[in-house]
Amino acid sequence: MRDIGRRSFFTAAGALATASAIGSNAYATGHARDAATADEYVDVQLLNITDLHGYLQGAPGAHSIITGAGGKTYTVGGVAYMAAHLERLRAGHRNSLFFAPGDLFSGWEFDAATFADEPTIEALNAMGLDFASAGNHEFDKSAKFLTSHMEDGDSFPVVGRDDDFEDSTGRRFQGAKFPYYSANMVWNGNGELVLPPYNIEYVDAGGGRRLPVGFIHLTAIGTESFPGSYQPGLRTLDELETANRCAAELRSRGVRAIVLSMHDGAVAGGDFSSGRNPSGPAYELALRASPDIDAIVTGHWHTAFTMMLPDPDGVPRPFVEAGCYGQLVNEINLRLDPDTGAVIRELTTATNHPNTRDVTPDPDLKSIAGYWADYGSRRARSRLGTQTASFTRRRNAVGESTMGNLVADWALWAGRQPHGPMDDPADHPNTPADLAVIAVAPRVGQAVIAGDLIRNEETGGTVTFAQAWNSVGFGDPIMTVTVTGRQLHDALEEQWAPTAGGGLGFSPLAVSANVRYTFDAAGAVGRRIDPAEVFIDGTALDLTRRYRLAAPSYTLINQDGFSAFTGFTAPVRHTRDFESFVSFIRAEKQLKPAPLNRVAVKNAGVPGARTGTVTQRQQLLQPDGSMVPRPEAALRTALTGGAEGQRAPGGFRVPC
Repeated sequence: MRDIGRRSFFTAAGALATASAIGSNAYATGHARDAATADEYVDVQLLNITDLHGYLQGAPGAHSIITGAGGKTYTVGGVAYMAAHLERLRAGHRNSLFFAPGDLFSGWEFDAATFADEPTIEALNAMGLDFASAGNHEFDKSAKFLTSHMEDGDSFPVVGRDDDFEDSTGRRFQGAKFPYYSANMVWNGNGELVLPPYNIEYVDAGGGRRLPVGFIHLTAIGTESFPGSYQPGLRTLDELETANRCAAELRSRGVRAIVLSMHDGAVAGGDFSSGRNPSGPAYELALRASPDIDAIVTGHWHTAFTMMLPDPDGVPRPFVEAGCYGQLVNEINLRLDPDTGAVIRELTTATNHPNTRDVTPDPDLKSIAGYWADYGSRRARSRLGTQTASFTRRRNAVGESTMGNLVADWALWAGRQPHGPMDDPADHPNTPADLAVIAVAPRVGQAVIAGDLIRNEETGGTVTFAQAWNSVGFGDPIMTVTVTGRQLHDALEEQWAPTAGGGLGFSPLAVSANVRYTFDAAGAVGRRIDPAEVFIDGTALDLTRRYRLAAPSYTLINQDGFSAFTGFTAPVRHTRDFESFVSFIRAEKQLKPAPLNRVAVKNAGVPGARTGTVTQRQQLLQPDGSMVPRPEAALRTALTGGAEGQRAPGGFRVPC
C-alpha cells in the first residue's frame, strides 16, 4: 500500500469489529470521514439508482415517502428532481460514473409502459446514465427486445403504434445511449451469454494516465421463471460462482478496482441512511464473494440501506441498495492508489441521498416527463373498438361472468398468434392453443382481471385504450403449454377445496368459448367432474390425450393455486397480457358479450348439494390508502401474505 502519511487506519481485525455481520454505518473506518481531503489518491464517484420501473413523474402512492435517520421522512420521486440532484452530486468530481443494477424500465406507469418504455430510455439518456445491469423486468418482453429495440432502436412492427414514437424533441426512438450487461443470463439451448458479462471503465488519474475500474453485472437468479419475465429460452447461472469467476478474469486483465452490480437484494431495516439485521440472497452472497470485489450494489428487492460488510478476508466494503421508483440516489466514493489502481478500502464511503422534491427541477427532464404525460393522456382516450354491452365480473351461480368469458376468449386468441419480429426464438413449435383458462377468482393472489369493461353510452360503446389497458393484466405473458387431459380435469376439480369449519371454497376458472363442462353439486371434492361431461370443440375430454393450453404464466406456474398444471411441457411465450388484450380488441373491432352457458351444474337440488363460496379478496392498500400495484399485490399474497423481504418456505421470496 502506498504511504498515506500521518493518517492511521484500522487493521483488518479492527475493521471486522466495526463492520460486523449485522452491518455498520457507511464508512469503511472512522477515518473515512475525512476522505475528501485524500488528495494523493484518485477519487472515483459511483452514483447509482435501481428499479425505476418507468416512474418518471414520481414514486407512486406510499412509495413517495421514505424514512431516514431518526425517523425523519422525505417526499421523493421524479426524474426532473433526480436530474437536479445528480447535477449537484457530480459537481467537483473529475471521475463520476452513473449506473443502475436493473429494472429501469418495464413497470406499471401508464405514461411509460404504453409507449414501449421508450420514455424511460429518453429520460435516462438525458440524465447521462453510463451503463446498466439487466434486471428481471428488462426481459419482460424478450432478450431481442432488450438488445434490438431498447439498446439499438430497431422498430417493430408498426411505427407509432407499437413502438418508435416521437419523443419530446420530435425525433423517433433511437435507443439507449448506454449498454446493458449480465454475466449470468444465458441462452438455455447453448449456454451462450445474452449480454456482455462486465465492463471496464477508465478514470482519469492525472498526468495523462488512466486507471481501470471493472463492473460485474448479475441478473436475479430464476428470472427466466418469474411470472413477468417467464422466458423458456433463457437460463440464469449461479450468482456467487459467476461473480467470483468474473472477478478473477478482471484481475487477470490488470483491473484492481472491481464493483459488483447485481439485480438481487436484501432487507436491512427501514432507515435508508444505514442498515441493520440484513438478510436475503445478496447479503449471503456479499459475505462470501471474492475479496477482489470492492463494493456491492444491489437492487430488485425495492429496499433501501447503506452499510459496510466484511469480505471473506474481514475487510469492509460497501453493501447498498437505493430503494425503487426513483426514491434515492446512492453514492459510493472510492479512493484508488494512483500507482496500482487498487481501492484504498479504509477510505471508502457510501451514502443514500433522498431524491427530494424541494429543489428546482431540471428543466430538460421536466419537459421530457411532461411531454410523455400529455402524450399518455391523449393515447388513453384513443379508440380501439366498440362494445355492444357492458362486460362485468359479476358471476352467476356457477361462477361464470361476461368479463371472465371475454378474457378467456382473449387468452385463446392470444395463444393462437404467430410470433412477431421482437420475440425470441422458441425452443418448441408455436403450436396454436386448443383451449384457454383464466382464474377469475384465484385460490391465492390477485385475478388477472382488474376491472369491468363498462359500455359508454355517450360514445356509442367506444372502447378506449385506457379502458382496455386498465381492465386486464399484470404485465405477464400468455403462454401456450402442453398438458394432458388428466391435468385439465384435475385443474377443473381444483376449483373446489374444503375450508375451515366444514365449508366449501369455490375458485372458478373461466374457459374459452369452445369448452363446455358440467359439475356435480352433490359430488365430493375431487370427484365433481366426469371427464365424459367436459367437451372441447364438441369432443369429450380424453384423459390420455395431450392438449395445447393457453393461460397466463402466473396461473401455469401455480401462483393462482392450481397445482394441476405443474409439469406442463413445451412452453411457448406470447405477448404480455395488457398489450395483448389491447391488440385483441383492435383485431375484434366489436365486442359482444357471450351467453353464460359454458358451465352447467347437475344435482343442484338434492340434499347436501353445494356450489361453494367464492372468497372475495380485497385490494391491498398502501398506508396512505392508495392501491398496491397489482403485480406486487399478487406476489405478496401468493407467496407470503406479508411484507417484502419475508422468508417464504424454501427460501427468500422475490418481491417483483
